[in-house]
Amino acid sequence: MTPSVARRALWPVLVAVLALMLSSAAPAQAATGTFRNPVGTGPDPFMTYFNGNYYLTMTKGDSITMRRSPSVAGLLNAPAVEVWRDTDTSRNRDVWAPEFYRVGTRWYLYYTADNGVDENHRLFVLESDADNPLGPYHFKARLVPPNRDVFAIDPSLMQHNGKLYLAWAGTNAYQHNGINVALLSNPWTVSGNAVALNAAGGCAEVREAPEFLYRNGRTWMTYSTCDTGKPDYQLWQLSIAGTADPLVPANWVQRSGAVFARSDAHGVFGPGHHAFFTSPDGTQDWIVYHAKTTSVFTYDNRTTRVQRIGWNADGSPNLGEPLAAGATQDLPSGDPGPSTGWINDDGRSSGAGSLAYAGTWNSGTTCAAQCFWGDDHWSAATGATATFTFTGTQAALLSVRDVGNGIAAISVDGGAEQRVDFYGAIRVGENVNYLSPKLAHGTHTLRVRVTGEKNAASTAANISIDRAEIWTS
Repeated sequence: MTPSVARRALWPVLVAVLALMLSSAAPAQAATGTFRNPVGTGPDPFMTYFNGNYYLTMTKGDSITMRRSPSVAGLLNAPAVEVWRDTDTSRNRDVWAPEFYRVGTRWYLYYTADNGVDENHRLFVLESDADNPLGPYHFKARLVPPNRDVFAIDPSLMQHNGKLYLAWAGTNAYQHNGINVALLSNPWTVSGNAVALNAAGGCAEVREAPEFLYRNGRTWMTYSTCDTGKPDYQLWQLSIAGTADPLVPANWVQRSGAVFARSDAHGVFGPGHHAFFTSPDGTQDWIVYHAKTTSVFTYDNRTTRVQRIGWNADGSPNLGEPLAAGATQDLPSGDPGPSTGWINDDGRSSGAGSLAYAGTWNSGTTCAAQCFWGDDHWSAATGATATFTFTGTQAALLSVRDVGNGIAAISVDGGAEQRVDFYGAIRVGENVNYLSPKLAHGTHTLRVRVTGEKNAASTAANISIDRAEIWTS
């Protein structure tokens, strides 16, 4: 081989080595496949990946909506598509916890609803007209076991040993919200009595929102315990051998202690009401769940987050510890992206973004885990501005909401201002306060102006600046 031929042969290797060195030297760059939570602003999430897209539902209350995106990084700003709104007044109020499953070539959407009286919550299922999670759907049936037509919420489908089962939370001998299981003869027909499971939970209130994983010869049921308004809302676990009868309570094995619980260090409280999904290439398991950024008892500020889970040496799932809302994570394996970017309140960014302040602003780290990178800026000085400059198509502003916050005026590219109230009766962090319109790809500015105005409940007119999340396409 001549020297020139040798150099040509080595050139691809040298390029690959140089690329590896550069990627190792710049781990903070988010452009190669990362994202941050939250991926949704509602509670009770359910999510799956199908034919090139993630599909996400959350509790809305008066209808069922679904978000679709080829990347988890695009779920937060994906449009919400209404897939069901009922006109039957006996079942069109307090519509909670929708979940959707593919059986054959149809999708079955399970949910709970009532007539405006909580105790009248019952279980219902819709059927899609075609093989599409977005529907359209038609009403299929009410799901009720022969022995127990009582309060029922949080339906979930269990596929065990070649049979379908309905699992849900409802009145039984153990709790008002206790775990129940019944056999299904098809996705819309309960064909056997409800069997109650005496599930442990570390608190007296509830055992709800059962979900399932199937691996290592067992079916793993994880479920939520304690009141969802509490910071100690958490997940516990039961499991059963893959060939055992799930309608025999003694066949279920209880794990001692919570498998997923609050993380004060990460500012995560009340993690629960969850589901599981796989990465696009099927090699990774992920959890989707709601949690809060405050330890105060509240049903507000429950946002949807996702993170990867693992498996223990004994074959059981390892759900890990809840990550901080703004923690940067790798995209699921096979997720095409693109990554989202970020701009911090101190001007640091994952890319070319920047932030400029005018007027009087304060800054500090007292917000700790409630803020991205542990710091934020705030001002009540009328006319003070914070201007983000970014390259992309859309931006979201996340920051603290508090009792001393006021009303901001926000504009994009010098356009008309939109008034946004940053007040919150309970202090919370990483709140999605504003999502810009979708823009043509390019360089844009987003300006936040302190108006000095506040609503009657607020004690001051502060505006908080923390993180901008940037979509690049």
